[in-house]
This record gives sequence, structure tokens and C-alpha cells, in this order.
Amino acid sequence: MNASSAEPLVLGIESSCDETGVGIVRGNRLLANEVASSVDLHVRFGGVVPEVASRAHLEAMVPTLRRALAAADVDLAQLDGIAVTAGPGLMGALVVGLASAKTLAAYLNKPLYGVNHLAGHVAVDLLDHGDLPTPCVALLVSGGHTSLLLVNDMATDIVEIGSTIDDAAGEAYDKVARLLGLPYPGGPVIDKAAAEGNPKAIRFPRGLTARHDLDKHRFDFSFSGLKTSVSRWVETEERAGRPVPVADVAASFQEAVCDVLSAKTVDAALHHGAQHILIGGGVAANSRLRALLEERAVAAGLELRRPRPGLCTDNGAMMAALGTQVIKAGLRPSSFDISANSGLPVSTILV
Repeated sequence: MNASSAEPLVLGIESSCDETGVGIVRGNRLLANEVASSVDLHVRFGGVVPEVASRAHLEAMVPTLRRALAAADVDLAQLDGIAVTAGPGLMGALVVGLASAKTLAAYLNKPLYGVNHLAGHVAVDLLDHGDLPTPCVALLVSGGHTSLLLVNDMATDIVEIGSTIDDAAGEAYDKVARLLGLPYPGGPVIDKAAAEGNPKAIRFPRGLTARHDLDKHRFDFSFSGLKTSVSRWVETEERAGRPVPVADVAASFQEAVCDVLSAKTVDAALHHGAQHILIGGGVAANSRLRALLEERAVAAGLELRRPRPGLCTDNGAMMAALGTQVIKAGLRPSSFDISANSGLPVSTILV
């Protein structure tokens, strides 16, 4: 470990989807968080194209690394370790980041840590709020994932207690935005449109909340039926020749999503005896979700931890934060023959 500080200095690389992220962290202190997004390249396709994302990572990796080193004012030789997303994510995109991290680690003779993308979304909160009291229930919600996690130890013990059985919440946002003629990505534009609408205008269904669903899927999510309900409602209005009230549809859809996410998260925390809940992932930046979860957490006597919106989307700082926790736990570094794993379970924090 760097002799100048008791806290490890870790560089994190993230490339699981369409953001190339490089972050540098010392302990729980954020020094740099540089991100190059390829989202504009995917807009005309209405979603992420894996081959396009992989090429964008190749082009952005070195410039992003240089910006992070300059922002942190550190030299590569000072690093105590390099943490990189090993999964889950798009296979080609993961390979770019993993190859970059291996090259750096080998050249610098630094330890390599292949870590879990989902666990990184939990660890990034430490950069804003310090060490995480455990047990904690974490809600991870993004374009590719919607999960409830029981965090018993940040570096060694994370258990998935619920997940989506079909669409992720962010994926549902993208699909509904397309139905309403709004641009990709759907999350920010629906959140903005909803601010002008009435969330009670249309009563859209809340997936997996009926009594018979709760026995088997108490902490699971489903958004496919909600998406279909929105589609049918819009189609009915259009066939009747009535203008579609985009703001009301957006607000009512968003209310349905956030209602289920927040209710199940609070229920999970109370069930598992956790006094703290945490929200992470790209959809965690959603204004209604943050507000409703805060309201329900306070009512239940729970403390809500929310990273700043800029740390909710994919970034290298979250991988550096997780790498720091792994190092402090004294875990053995990864070998250089580790492979990317697009379906890596969250229980595998270090590969």
C-alpha cells in the first residue's frame, strides 16, 4: 500500500454498457470520476448496440484515463490497485475494460481486482456518506437491472433477495418513451414530462403486488404488464381520435413504477431487520423515486442513503470504491486469466 497514506489509492475502470468510466479513489474520498458516454451513438437505434458500444470503449479508454489522472493529480506508479468491472454487462464492452485493466496492472506490477458491477453501485455511496451500516437493503434500478440486495458486508456478503422477472425498470422507461414519441434514453425525458402531468390521471397496474403474487414474488418486480397497459391505453386514445396527454401518461406510468419500487424496498428492509436502505443505478437519479422512497423510509423509521445523481449512472468511481473495500478486507487479488462474465451474479463480488 502507498506509504504516504493508510488508505489505499485505487483506480477503477467501468465499461459494462455505454459509458467508459475511469475513477480514482483514496479510501472513501473521490479524487476523480471521468466518464465518456456513447449514448448519442445509440439514439437512432432506440437502444444500446453492443458492437457500437465496444468500439466506443476502445476509442475512449485512453483519453478518459488521462483525464482522470490529471483530475486526481496522481501518477500511475502511486496506485495501490486497479479495480475493473468483470461483469455483469455486455460481453464485448466488458472485454475492453478488462483488457485495459490487465494491461495496466501487468505493466505497473500492480494488483488487479475483477469486481462486480452491481456491487459497485452499492459501494459508490460510501464516497458520499462514508462506511455503510449493515445489514442494509439496497435497491439497484437501471436500464439492465432491477434488484433488491441484502448487504451484510460490502466486500464479502451480498445476497440478492429480489429481482425483475421480465423488463428492468429502465428498460420499461425506454419502451414507454418510444410509445409516447419521446427520445432515447427514456428515463430523463419521462421524468421531465411527468413533472407537468397528473400522476393520478390514469391508474396503471402495479406488477406483482396482488395477494397471490406476494407469496412467491414478495420482493420481485415485473414491468412488462405495465408497459403493455400503457401501450393499450395510448392505442385506445389514438383510435378514438383523441390527443394523447403525454405528461399525464408519463406521470401516471412513473407513479406506478416508483410506487412498487419504493414499497417493496421498505418492506424488504423491515422484513430483514435493516435500519438503512440504499438506492443505486441510473434510475436512482429519478426525482419521483428519490422523493417517494424518502417519504416512505421516514414513515417506517428507516434511513435512506442516496448517492448524488452523478454517481448513480455507470462510472469508474464506483468500481474504485468497491476495489477499496476489497483491498481493506484483505482479499486476494484476481489472477490475470480471469474472463469477463456477462451474467456474473451479485453474490460474486470479486472474481
